[in-house]
Amino acid sequence: MVGLWLSPMGDLLGSNMSKSERFQTLCVHRGVAKDSAWNSVITPIYATSTFRFTAPMQHAGYDYSRTANPTRAALEECLAALEGGARCTATATGMAAEMTVMAMFPAGSHIIAGHDIYGGTYRLFSQVLAKNGLEFSFVDMTGDPMNVKKALRKNTRAVWIETPTNPLLNLVDIAAVCGIAKKAGVTTIVDNTFMSPFFQHPLELGADVVMHSTTKYINGHSDVVSGAIISKTAEHGEKIAWMMNNLGTGCSPFDAWLVLRGVKTLPLRMKAHNANALALAHDLEKRPEVSHVYYPGLETHPQHALAKKQMSGFGGMLSFDLKGGQPAAFKFVKALKVISFAESLGGVESLIEHPETMSHASMTLEQRRNAGIADGNLRVSVGIENAEDLIEDLDRGFAALKRSRK
Repeated sequence: MVGLWLSPMGDLLGSNMSKSERFQTLCVHRGVAKDSAWNSVITPIYATSTFRFTAPMQHAGYDYSRTANPTRAALEECLAALEGGARCTATATGMAAEMTVMAMFPAGSHIIAGHDIYGGTYRLFSQVLAKNGLEFSFVDMTGDPMNVKKALRKNTRAVWIETPTNPLLNLVDIAAVCGIAKKAGVTTIVDNTFMSPFFQHPLELGADVVMHSTTKYINGHSDVVSGAIISKTAEHGEKIAWMMNNLGTGCSPFDAWLVLRGVKTLPLRMKAHNANALALAHDLEKRPEVSHVYYPGLETHPQHALAKKQMSGFGGMLSFDLKGGQPAAFKFVKALKVISFAESLGGVESLIEHPETMSHASMTLEQRRNAGIADGNLRVSVGIENAEDLIEDLDRGFAALKRSRK
């Protein structure tokens, strides 16, 4: 693997270890040794709302779990290390992470975001935060980074980057956009959910803040909802943690424990996701019923070169357009037996969803079409099952389409 962050633990881990080995060791060990009383191998769940003070104005490091909790702190330490950041704040959901970050900007601030971002993010920005005094411009960052420069205003305070984009897997040149923003004194925030810190490191490319829906790949088992915000500087991280405490958006101890457990296998899972997604993408390209396949690992992807430059893998997400539009898409998903028809992504099991009526339903029809989302588009979160079983399941979907045409 290339492009993986070199840990400060490097000297302790051995100078002859590869970067991917260092990353794997961090996933397993960072944030774990928290039990000095009994030396538990696994981080305990500190299921308490409050902590006893040893004396007036004195405590052992924690006073109230909304502000901080040892289990959550362990997860935050781990994720900060994986992204190469100074500080992490773990939140209750991915949307809680987004809300916490955006609450940092006062009314009147202008935010630039991509035009083809996750539907829930678009809804938060356009239907909630826009009514509370923030201004948003949704621009095509994937075609030309200079579109960001053209959208800058005197009151621009942040650029929100989602790459690869959801659901069409378009890429934003992180270094180029961050360079433009830095010259303008604007904060850059990157949603790194699709790639995880195993395949992409936005902070190395110039970003100020990285956020994740840790519900997805970092946890990886579809059994928790949570989020995380990692900042490049400690000063910025302290402000985000302060805002989290004010809003009460912190991750619960049990959820933090689940994510910390899941992250231990992140490198192994991401390699499997990547291999399976590439196999399915190649298979889908050969299908006459498919008009387009969206996956940056394909040489036919218009930004394949950028993918190899700023990512060390291509991830487990892909989407494709079926000829026949929505009716064909619905017939296709009904025939599947292995791949579950469900929202969300990043779990060990494969999921398929219809953005038009599911993940991006909160966008208007015009907004979806401007983003390039067709009514026959299907998004697949490729799991870690046997690739042949997944391809055979796709066969079932295509067979159903053929039967419907007779």
